[in-house]
Amino acid sequence: MKRKISVIGLGYVGLPVAIAFAKQGQVIGFDVDKRRITELNEGYDRTHEVADAEFKNLDIIFTADYNQLQLADFHIIAVPTPVDSNNQPDLLPVLRASKTIGKQLKINDIVVYESTVYPGATEEVCVPVLEQQSKLTCGVDFSVGYSPERINPGDKKHTFTNIVKVVSGLDEETLKIVAEVYKSVITAGVHLAPSIKVAEAAKVVENTQRDINIAFMNELAVIFDRMQVDTADVLEAANTKWNFLNFKPGIVGGHCIGIDPYYLVHKSKQLGHNPQIIPAARTVNDGMGEFVAQRILELLQDNGYLIPETVVTILGLSFKENVPDLRNTKVIDIINYLQKYKVQIQIHDPLVDVQEVMAEYKIPLNSKQNLQKSQCIVLAVPHQEFIQDGWQWLQNLLEDGCGIVIDIKGILPREEVPDGIILWRL
Repeated sequence: MKRKISVIGLGYVGLPVAIAFAKQGQVIGFDVDKRRITELNEGYDRTHEVADAEFKNLDIIFTADYNQLQLADFHIIAVPTPVDSNNQPDLLPVLRASKTIGKQLKINDIVVYESTVYPGATEEVCVPVLEQQSKLTCGVDFSVGYSPERINPGDKKHTFTNIVKVVSGLDEETLKIVAEVYKSVITAGVHLAPSIKVAEAAKVVENTQRDINIAFMNELAVIFDRMQVDTADVLEAANTKWNFLNFKPGIVGGHCIGIDPYYLVHKSKQLGHNPQIIPAARTVNDGMGEFVAQRILELLQDNGYLIPETVVTILGLSFKENVPDLRNTKVIDIINYLQKYKVQIQIHDPLVDVQEVMAEYKIPLNSKQNLQKSQCIVLAVPHQEFIQDGWQWLQNLLEDGCGIVIDIKGILPREEVPDGIILWRL
C-alpha cells in the first residue's frame, strides 16, 4: 500500500524531507510557525536549504492547520530537540509534536521520529503521548519508527536523498514499511537497525564522536598557543600519517554536535553511570568562545590598544559558515565576554535574520556599508562572501589599515597577510 506522507516541523531537517517526498506524491507539510508557512507557500525558504526553483511542480500542502494531518497515514516528526539552560534535554517540542499528531492518528498509521533524542525516548516518552491523545494502542492500532536525521546545514553535497538513511521500527512489519517508504526517495540506500533504541543511539554517537575529537583539537590549540606554535602547522605535519584523523579546532555550536552529547550524558546518568570523556569534551568546547575572547583582550593590551577606546568588528554570527542558522551559536560567547570588559563591538552577518537576532540576543547588526573603522576584526564565521572579499577588504575595515585580525578557523591565507596586520588563529 502506498503511504501518504506528512512532515511535522519544516525547518532545516523537515523541509528537505517534505520536498523529496513531494516529488513522488502529495505531502502535508505542517509547521506551527505561520510566517514560515506563508513564506513556503510563496516558494521562499529562509534557511536556504531549498532553492526557489525546487518548489515548482510539487504536490505539497504547506499548512499550520493540524486537521490537515488526517490526510496522511505516515507521519514524520522533524522538530528541534534542544537543551535547557542546565544542558538537560528539552523534549517539549517533540512532545508537542507528538500531542499534535496523536490527536489526528488513525488505525494503521505510522509515526516516524527524525528528531534527535536519547536512546529509549521514542518508546518511553513519545509513545505514551501518542496513545493518550489518540486513545489508540501502539503496536496494535498504530506503530512507530525512528530514522535519525543527518542533514548538514549548508552542505549541498551530502543531502537528504544521497546520505545512507538509518531506519528502525517497533516490529518487523513496521520496519519493512518504514524502509520501503524511505527507499523510495533515498538514492544512497537505507540501513536497517535492529531496534529503535539502536537507531536513537547511533544518532547521538555520530555527533558525540565528532564533539570529542574536536575537543581534543581545541585542547591542543590552547596548549600550542602557549608554546607560540601554530596549531594548523602541527596538524598538517601529523596528517601525513596514514591513520591520523583530520579534525580541526573551532568553536562548536549548532543544533547537533553542541547539543546531542548532553542527551547521551542525561540517559547515562539516569542509568546510574557518570560518563567522564563526554562531559569533559563538552566543557572544553563550551569554553572556547571565552578562550578566544581572552586572547583578543590580551592581544589588544600587548599591542598598546586601550580597551575602552577599542572597536572590535565581529564578522559572522550564525553557528557555521554559509548558513543563517543562529541556534546555539557560540559566537555570542565571544561577544558577551568582550562586552563585560566594555569593548565596543559591531557585528555584521549578511545571512542571518536581523529580527531573529534582536529577538534572541537583543543586539543590533551592522550592514556592510555601515561598519566603522576598527582596531580588531574577528572572522568568527567564514562565510563565503567574507573569504571572497579577502585581505584587501579586511584591511580597509581597520583603522589606517593596521590592527589585529582573529581568524578562528584559520581560513585566511597566511602568506598574504598585509603589512601592519597581526594575525592570530586557533
